[in-house]
Amino acid sequence: MAKTPSLVNLCYGALQSHILYGEDDEIVQGIYELPTELFDGLLKKLPALALQKLQLQMPLERQTEFDLEYDCSGNGRKRVRYGKFEIAWKALFSLRWPELVKHSQENLSSQKSMLECEATFDWQHKYWELHLQNCFDAAAERAMLPSFNGCVGDVQIPDGLIKIMGYEEPTKGSMHHYSRLRGHCKDFGCYVRSLRLQNIFCNKETCQLLANSKLQGLLLRRLSSDMHHDGLCVILNQNRETITSLEFVNCKFSLAVLEVICNTLEMEGTQAHGVKHFSVKASKFLEENPASFPPKLVSFLSSRSLESLSLCDDHIGRNYAKLTLTALLDASSALSTLELSDNNISGWLSDFRCSSSNQALSCKRSKSLQSLRVLNLRGNNLRKNDLEDLASALIHMPVLETLDLDDNPFEDDGIKCLIPYFVKTFEHFPLANLNLKNCKLSCNGATELLEVLLALKYPLTSLSLADNDLGSQIAPLLGDFMHTSIRSLDIRDIGLGSSGFLELRINMPDVVKLISINISENRGGIQAAEFLEDLISRASELVDVHVGYNLMPSESLKIICSALTTAKGNLQRIDLTGNHKICQADYISALSEFQYNGESIVMISTSPSQDTLYDDDP
Repeated sequence: MAKTPSLVNLCYGALQSHILYGEDDEIVQGIYELPTELFDGLLKKLPALALQKLQLQMPLERQTEFDLEYDCSGNGRKRVRYGKFEIAWKALFSLRWPELVKHSQENLSSQKSMLECEATFDWQHKYWELHLQNCFDAAAERAMLPSFNGCVGDVQIPDGLIKIMGYEEPTKGSMHHYSRLRGHCKDFGCYVRSLRLQNIFCNKETCQLLANSKLQGLLLRRLSSDMHHDGLCVILNQNRETITSLEFVNCKFSLAVLEVICNTLEMEGTQAHGVKHFSVKASKFLEENPASFPPKLVSFLSSRSLESLSLCDDHIGRNYAKLTLTALLDASSALSTLELSDNNISGWLSDFRCSSSNQALSCKRSKSLQSLRVLNLRGNNLRKNDLEDLASALIHMPVLETLDLDDNPFEDDGIKCLIPYFVKTFEHFPLANLNLKNCKLSCNGATELLEVLLALKYPLTSLSLADNDLGSQIAPLLGDFMHTSIRSLDIRDIGLGSSGFLELRINMPDVVKLISINISENRGGIQAAEFLEDLISRASELVDVHVGYNLMPSESLKIICSALTTAKGNLQRIDLTGNHKICQADYISALSEFQYNGESIVMISTSPSQDTLYDDDP
């Protein structure tokens, strides 16, 4: 039998209906005269649209109204009633997008205290921005159908998106303000600062729909025709005073089109633009081997406002990379992040090897790259000669913090080219993160690198040697390396085996400073569990551990549970997936006891059928 609603809840329901559909403003104004307890209770009950309307109709004098509370010391403290709306907006946002709340708070709290995060995060703004993004995504599904022939503003919005914001149609089947995309843009476009748009929305009509928006971030997908490019330029022209981030995914460009886009972004009366982040991913440049870049593109790339540049998986060759670097060098760029990953740019740094014989060129390069902090060259087929060039170039990057060379087959001879750089820059340059995953290194090359880093006490905080066939012989040196300031270590699939894990245990320090470690796919068996037990007891700051696909027997679970019982409580995740014998253990239910912030920290397969085959299993 359904529970009978209380009189207060019935009143809240009537007030909600009047806020949404009523026309008597006196009743709405009377809501602000409610006692604090009832007013706060109403805010907790209202859906997003009703909360929005109530907040917009609040008299100005009420927005600064406050009651006086007293803390335990007797000191007076203002409590702004208007601030109660932010609490309600956060609750609605959390209910609709719970996975995003945790992610946002983790990112913000890494830079500020939680109190500062709450003060600076505008939940109402973010709610309607994401809602409108959902509306554009839903409209795109219909507008991109071959049968569609009309205005994008007239595309119908699914009932689910309308109801979740709190609007119920007064008359079933009738058309209303929120039944089409246009209505949502009109009411909530002012909250949009960042938006993802499919090519179908690159037109003048979208400019009209977003006329009250001030776009700062724009991601465009599947632009390929002149019509798309022309429409984009109209949107950019409307927002060029505010746009700071521009990203293209799965698009096609000619250099002439990029020239027009760059020209559109220039501020009126100047040659400057406000774009800080520019990215082109999984896209195609029509010119395969250009001799030069057009002037507006060069001007755009060399602007002092550009902070990050990413050309990822665009199939560009070394000519594109060389021309890009030339544009950066010639203007003493202030770029802090450069990503040229998943292309084929071998040879792009060949000019650097002769810089020592040319003082003017060397000086220019030193000034041009002095702001670079992140260099990502993942998956570019770089060989030994490229690493020689890179070693010469790195000298001109005095504040580089992150170097990503993942998935480049330069082998041991290549990594040996970087060792003189580490020796020369020790105590001067701040390189902290080094990724050498899948670089065809052997134990010899990795040993030489680690020995130098250990001898110099090089202050790396993050190192990846994953997916290199190093074998168990590297284990003692890795154990010694844990004595350093290393905080994140990725040694997944390096062939440690049981003997390697035993050596890690023997050589590991009594106090380990690691925050995260990945030791998956090393066929460690019971020794992997024994190592994990020792690690947890010695690493009080350990947060994230990956031990998947290590062929652990069922008795490993008892060892792991014992370690977790004595852990300090900082652990947030232990990934044990792929060890299918563990999920057959009788006391697997005990894992549910180990939680962080109310969530289980142990990831484990519930059945062997959920495990994918290990790499070298038949």
